[in-house]
Amino acid sequence: MNHRHFVLHKPFGYLSQFRSEDAREARKKKFLGALHDFPEGTMSIGRLDEHSEGLLLLTTDGRVSERVRRKDVEKEYYAQVDGLITDEAVALLQQGVEISIPEGKYLTLPCAAFRLEQAPDLPPRTRKIRDERHGPTSWVSITVTEGKNRQVRKMTAAAGFPTLRLVRVRIGSIVLGGLPPGEVLEVDELKW
Repeated sequence: MNHRHFVLHKPFGYLSQFRSEDAREARKKKFLGALHDFPEGTMSIGRLDEHSEGLLLLTTDGRVSERVRRKDVEKEYYAQVDGLITDEAVALLQQGVEISIPEGKYLTLPCAAFRLEQAPDLPPRTRKIRDERHGPTSWVSITVTEGKNRQVRKMTAAAGFPTLRLVRVRIGSIVLGGLPPGEVLEVDELKW
């Protein structure tokens, strides 16, 4: 069987699933299936929640999906946080913070994290974050090798700086680059 692979810039407001069997949800929510005519059996590799954006890989090959979810594949995110993130908060993120997961409390693995001195060059989000009059914001890069539900958002909140905008920019060696929101690029293979 010839498998197919896709790189997608998931826009804000879309769910990381292709459609819903629930008629009410299907009317109210946006799904990946509206962005492209994906072949039967396509699955997203990892997920991004409805309010997160950025790089999403899709494949018809379950083995590729399993490979990316292993702990040796880095996932890098840019997070716009509420307030001017401090060196102490960045150090906390780097060493691991305690977050809540359905099974209870969880200490995240050490990760790479640093403050971005300038806002990254990203397309504007379809829904405005907020006005500057509500206080300053800053950006941080966080690279993790695990993927708990809403992990990066929970990590920045645990460090005292809740996430306002979250964009995944890299999975392994695959980068989002200048791919516009909603665009899908079919590739021969996914290599990281």
